[in-house]
Amino acid sequence: MTGQRSSRRSAPRSPMRRLSAGGWVAVITTVLVIASSLTAYGAYHDIYGNIDQETIDTDAFGDRPSRVEGALNIMLVGSDVRSGANAEYGGDDIEGERPDTLVIAHISPRTEGATLVNLPRDSLVDLPSCEATDDKPGVRAHTGMIGEAMSSGGVQCLWKTVEQLTGVHIDHFVSVDFTGFKGMINALGGVEMCIPEPISDPKAHLELDAGQQVLDGEQSLGYVRSRYGQGDRSDLSRIKRQQDFMGAMLRKATSSEILASPANLHDFLGSVTDSITTDDELTVNTMADIAITMRETKMSDIRFITVPNGLHPANPARVAWTEPDASQLFAAIAADKDLSGSDDEDGEPDGDSSEDDTATVEPATVSVEVINGTGIAGLAGETADGLSARGFQVVGAANPQGTVPEQTTVYYGTGHQNHAQTLADELATATTAEDPTLGSTVKLVISNDWNGLNQAGEVPESVAEESKTAEKQTNACS
Repeated sequence: MTGQRSSRRSAPRSPMRRLSAGGWVAVITTVLVIASSLTAYGAYHDIYGNIDQETIDTDAFGDRPSRVEGALNIMLVGSDVRSGANAEYGGDDIEGERPDTLVIAHISPRTEGATLVNLPRDSLVDLPSCEATDDKPGVRAHTGMIGEAMSSGGVQCLWKTVEQLTGVHIDHFVSVDFTGFKGMINALGGVEMCIPEPISDPKAHLELDAGQQVLDGEQSLGYVRSRYGQGDRSDLSRIKRQQDFMGAMLRKATSSEILASPANLHDFLGSVTDSITTDDELTVNTMADIAITMRETKMSDIRFITVPNGLHPANPARVAWTEPDASQLFAAIAADKDLSGSDDEDGEPDGDSSEDDTATVEPATVSVEVINGTGIAGLAGETADGLSARGFQVVGAANPQGTVPEQTTVYYGTGHQNHAQTLADELATATTAEDPTLGSTVKLVISNDWNGLNQAGEVPESVAEESKTAEKQTNACS
């Protein structure tokens, strides 16, 4: 049932205890702290039982985007519910449960990095229908604010909505609460930030002087929530400040000061695990897999992006995602492409992927046979033409001569996984599988989940120009 609690938790807390703006900050920090030191895994395992978990029925979504093996996409949700220990941050007059902050965190084994994509809460989008639950009324398909999915259908509905809007397969979700966020910052000993101008924002409980300073938990929470006391008061400018704070928090959390001290590390991880809610598939083993994937991650490999956007033509107070840039960005994430927008001089992506068994190769070196398993007349030939235009060597197109897989699949012979991955990266929905009977030619079998070639031939310039990393940036206090 939607939103049902895992039976493994003997004393689950209320699902309404969630973090507003900035909650996602702590989540990826947790992942990266664990990934930065294998010693952290033991501490995390001991306190894993602190985490609240929900059961999400992803089977109810119907057709879902395909996933790239090894890549992980986590939906990070910050809710504006104000109840329990969080009541002091808004009062009981705020009804419902809406995502104040919504982020897709993409963790890539191929680039050994992470990309966090903010979806502005003011986005006006096409919402799918979601059924009613025990505590939610459900929602019909219509155009509305992206947060309506959560307020009307819960986390499960929001998960479904994000997948359908972006074409990105979501593997897990995480949310955090107000008081836990403060505890994490305090366990770190505060986070150093540059405050260019004095801030006065009573709504966020924030009063700060200008200058370089260390923010404690209460001040940090106010800083990431503040909207009316800084900048142009828009959610977009607040997102930029949250990204700056995220970088500073990551640098502190992964510093030797924290990792070298078992007590500091345990306090921090304890604050994290006592404060988050996840789906019940986000297990210790999954977190360990993330740790292995990201053990070499540098601050320059952690990238922050806001989906390309502009004023909505029907409502200038709302946000519309800019096309084709938004679709290209999501297609690149769905295909686990490098989003840095830069290559080494030798043409290989950053991260020495030339030594990776799944490193991509030039399309001209990939020989492809296209098999149409959908029954749609002419699809194999159409696909073959599209692949040829992208430089692949298409040697044939035909109908299937056997069982068609449930998912569109690129089959490859022994030693040709990189050829298959290069082709799969160009498809909106595809997985790869080895077939020892094949030689050097890979076989693309199109199934009923087919959604054409992706639009991610190149990462949009707007994304590369606007993105930032977790490395320390020059600021007004420098």
